[in-house]
Amino acid sequence: MLNWFVRLSLALASWVTALFVARDAVNFGAVNIFVAILLLALGIGFLAFWPKMRDACLRYYRILRRRP
Repeated sequence: MLNWFVRLSLALASWVTALFVARDAVNFGAVNIFVAILLLALGIGFLAFWPKMRDACLRYYRILRRRP
């Protein structure tokens, strides 16, 4: 199961990395690992702050809905 997660995250990271670094570059692997870790941290941060973001969006939507 962990193998699937690692493969999926590295596949997504290699797609993002290929936008900025050539695939045959010497440092592609290192940049790929860095991007994978960055995407993992962003995903965890998004999940951690999801309740606050949802509440803020709902509050803003309710304020907009009240205005004539």
